[in-house]
Amino acid sequence: MADECFGLPRLAAIYDQLDPDRTDLDAYLRMTDEFKARRVLDIGCGTGVFALLLADRGIEVVGVDPAAASIDVARTKSGSGQVRWISGDATALPPLRVDLATMTGNVAQAIVDPGPWQRTLRTAHESLRPGGRLVFETRDPARRGWEEWNREDSYRVTEIPGIGAVETWVEVTDVQLPLVTFRWTYIFTSDGQVLTSDSTLYFRGREEIEATLIAQGYAIEDVRDAPDRPGREFVFVAQRPSGGLTTA
Repeated sequence: MADECFGLPRLAAIYDQLDPDRTDLDAYLRMTDEFKARRVLDIGCGTGVFALLLADRGIEVVGVDPAAASIDVARTKSGSGQVRWISGDATALPPLRVDLATMTGNVAQAIVDPGPWQRTLRTAHESLRPGGRLVFETRDPARRGWEEWNREDSYRVTEIPGIGAVETWVEVTDVQLPLVTFRWTYIFTSDGQVLTSDSTLYFRGREEIEATLIAQGYAIEDVRDAPDRPGREFVFVAQRPSGGLTTA
């Protein structure tokens, strides 16, 4: 199930306007160049921002997301015809052979159940060519970033063309580590409609992530700092070994 902010059509339609600064994707673009990737699988592609940046560079892209409303938004964007869009989770993918698979933003942490997490890693592994890489980010739980998620610090009013002002804020509703649940609230001032979106993230530690990657046949190539959140996130670079699959 996709969170409401991605799955409700009215919220999916304004997602990009509420989060316009996507400089966090710059690091992934640099890694695409670093690894000379020409075919990329974008897992949890959402409204297609990263997939379309890649397509604009002439890269062959497959974008997959369980939120049909977000995929619908992606399909309306300029250049969307250059991307292969798939509505569903990573296990719905057809056979692929890509150079790079990515999970940007909250995607990796939003897969909270162990079964789906393992299946996502396995499917990504199967989609990579031998020597291909999986790259994703996750917050360092030791930094306790959720303690900064509150209405006072997050409240804003955004003017959206054709829609009007939208008030938004986030509040943590439950902390049962390693799970943290929070709620975004949206008020459309034009008609007074109030919508909410509840999300839960899994704060996996570095050792746990490394263990699950190794169990699915990956070789851990690097664990980097996130350029946009230094000291707060891990960026994992895991490779499908050229010798083939070696699952535990």
